[in-house]
Amino acid sequence: MRIRLLAVMATACVFVCGVATAQTVTSVRTDVRDADVDMFPPDITFDDAIPTPAEFLGFQLGHEPVRHHQLVDYIRHVAELSDRLTVETIGYSHERRPILFVVATSPENHARIDEIRAQHVALTEPGSGQDVSDDMPIVTWLNYGVHGAEASAMDASLPFVYHLAAAEGEAIERVLDESVILVTAVFNPDGHAKRIAWVDAYGGKRRITDPAHIEHTFDWRFARTNHYFFDLNRQWLLLTQPESRAWMRKWHEWRPNLTVDYHEMSSGNTYYFHPGVATRTNPLAPERAEELMAETVRTSEDFLDSEGRLYYQGEGFDNFYVGKGSTFPLLNGGVGILYEASAVMGREIETRNGLRTFRENIRKQYRTSLASIESAVNLRQPYLTYQRDFYSGARDEANDSSNRAWVFSAPGDPARMHLFADLLNYHRIRTYRLTRDIDAAGKRFSAAESLIVPVSQPQYRLIRSIFETLTEFEDSTFYDVSTWTLPPAFGLDYAALSGREFRSNLVGGEYAPAMPVAEAPDESTYAYVFEWGPYYAPRALQRVLENELLVRVATRPINVATTSGDRSFPEGSIVVPLDRQERRPADIHELMQTIAAEDGVAVHALTSGRSTTGSVDVNVGGPSARPLEAVHALLVIGDDVNLYDAGEIWHLADARMNMPLTLRSRDGMGGIEWERYTHVIFPSGDYEDFEPEWADRMRTWVAEGGTVIGMREAVSWLRANTIDWIDPEDLEAVEAAEAEAKKKEEEEEAEAEETERLPYADKADHEAEKVIGGAIFAADLDNSHPLGFGYSDRAIFLHKNVEEPMEATENRFATVIAYTDDPVYSGYVSEDNRDKLAGTPALIAERSGEGSVILFADNPNFRGYWYGTNKLFLNALFFSKTFDAPEEN
Repeated sequence: MRIRLLAVMATACVFVCGVATAQTVTSVRTDVRDADVDMFPPDITFDDAIPTPAEFLGFQLGHEPVRHHQLVDYIRHVAELSDRLTVETIGYSHERRPILFVVATSPENHARIDEIRAQHVALTEPGSGQDVSDDMPIVTWLNYGVHGAEASAMDASLPFVYHLAAAEGEAIERVLDESVILVTAVFNPDGHAKRIAWVDAYGGKRRITDPAHIEHTFDWRFARTNHYFFDLNRQWLLLTQPESRAWMRKWHEWRPNLTVDYHEMSSGNTYYFHPGVATRTNPLAPERAEELMAETVRTSEDFLDSEGRLYYQGEGFDNFYVGKGSTFPLLNGGVGILYEASAVMGREIETRNGLRTFRENIRKQYRTSLASIESAVNLRQPYLTYQRDFYSGARDEANDSSNRAWVFSAPGDPARMHLFADLLNYHRIRTYRLTRDIDAAGKRFSAAESLIVPVSQPQYRLIRSIFETLTEFEDSTFYDVSTWTLPPAFGLDYAALSGREFRSNLVGGEYAPAMPVAEAPDESTYAYVFEWGPYYAPRALQRVLENELLVRVATRPINVATTSGDRSFPEGSIVVPLDRQERRPADIHELMQTIAAEDGVAVHALTSGRSTTGSVDVNVGGPSARPLEAVHALLVIGDDVNLYDAGEIWHLADARMNMPLTLRSRDGMGGIEWERYTHVIFPSGDYEDFEPEWADRMRTWVAEGGTVIGMREAVSWLRANTIDWIDPEDLEAVEAAEAEAKKKEEEEEAEAEETERLPYADKADHEAEKVIGGAIFAADLDNSHPLGFGYSDRAIFLHKNVEEPMEATENRFATVIAYTDDPVYSGYVSEDNRDKLAGTPALIAERSGEGSVILFADNPNFRGYWYGTNKLFLNALFFSKTFDAPEEN
């Protein structure tokens, strides 16, 4: 046994300066790095048999970034040497990197770990009879590295795991006896790998602290996110990514009392941790959770105070959106605490608060981790009691609720039902089959296609958060979205059942979601047809096109004879004829079987091309069934493009629909072969003053048959460069445009003159009122338009976070979607924004020459969970030229 002190040689700088007198004064300048020389507490002894991170890695923490494989190897090695730790791989990232899960507790607790977990989980199940015993351990969870660019969060897991394994003395023995500590490292290995590769590539032997140095200027978005550019700290509720599904499986298995979430923020700040802004806490979070949060961080405050470190709370960050790691626990019987260090980006950086070092951040994150597990043990009984009372109270609140159940369905699309029910079940919300047909909220819910969720469940508060809408708020400022009601996002019909409407006999057997599989189709001698409504119908069409089959889309309803009798199919249905195909009928039938089995799409075998309703209807071989061509799309990405929006498009196409998608930097668009592509997609981003040399080539390409798709902030630029483009040689048009611009400028100047004087203290609130951070808007969809195919209802909901309205074009048929006159369904929107956006277009589709221009005011793929509007975007790919421009008079 020995006291292990890890030191780095530090050199004190001495300088001499002259003063007005003849006397020369010598002062000593200290090196701020000295404060972080000792990573580990000096009064703690450590087991010699366990190597420190520095001994294993060959360098001091913070001196070099730790690569993912080194972190994995170290944690596994330490776990092999210690009887306090177990480690398992709980999942893999998109890029096949393992996500490790460590359980740390005393050897005695490990011997009965299943019993401990079972007793702990029983506290969350009212009626289990489990009470808080004197020796029941508290469960503490620590997240390291959900944002890969925030590297100190990852590297801090190494000294923390070492401490859990090697520290000696009464303090650590007490912590391990009275708690089970769960460590997830690393949450986001793919993002972490990108950050490390950059720092290693541009870091040298000398530490360059100049913020302008390329080491510090990495585009943090690429490392913050995972492979598909998803922010994984918005995925605790949504679970669209494999990383979040891996860690949430374990989180729900353990249901921790305290969850600690480590991050980094702007280099200009100091050190932040919760509690957050008091007026921006989710209204479903109990006040007791906020009280426990404040009590828990006292040990972190004491540590930072003892070293004179600056920190702050209650500003900037909040606990409103439940999809974040520090907020999700509040609606699940626990407490979440966010820690944010001042980002260094490289190894060291100059800031307005002095020199910041990577080692300093690692040390603070590690030492506040120790403070957190100590505080959890000190508050063990209050935390366990709170968890028990949270769930028993939830049951009582549910029994008093005016809403007794929620019923929902996705007629004709069992895949979306599966995806939603799977999400609910993942979060321990039980779903049941509806026993009989019912009417609610003006909709018919059939027993065959509907599920019911009684609210009297332990997860009552989370059920409320998922199903209810919210339009009144204490504070109009939001760190993230202001609403996340999930049924509209999934495109579901849903309704609340009051006490008068709900009967227990409506609840049938518990539903265990399984991905739907359609029956194998009969073999046809004429053609096959499948509807466009099912979620994975676009994937099925992609299979057909990739097999180089001739395929058609019905632009009007068709009535046909099939092997199972006469049937009607709506517009948007896909027809695969056998006529003129260069594939054998047997191979085509095999492909149709694959579609039924793997895409869950019902395929029907036609026996004739004749309409069953006679000549008044259309035939599958007629002009109303338009031929389709394969999609070869290019997605624009880059520094000034919204990476999240681009990633959501990439993920939808690549991971879900198995569609190839070329990614190209916006700066490199001048060098592409335009004729290779059928579509070019411009996600949101910064397009102000963007005047590329290739704009003329793009316009020519559209006129020759290409389709451009613009989203959110890209709309104005794309529109100005296509359908609203003015030829500079057309002097009359230029003069008219200049006159219009001058008129608008004069109106803005007049408005500015009327601006009232406001107190500076109101500045933040005033500016927040102008922002739509994330709301749900109600809209009207023209489902007769090809871009509306696959939707049976005109009513549709959209995620909205752009304030500027999109102006209608002169084409009266071009507005595929318009917001309703009272559009705000859920979320915060100021009255000015509400009035400004009411009735304006949300989706415009125009023909331009032989090509098309499609403009989305919103993002139909937001965060990967807006399954209900994904098809709008996919329609823009597959059906972009199946509609016609209006005839000129």
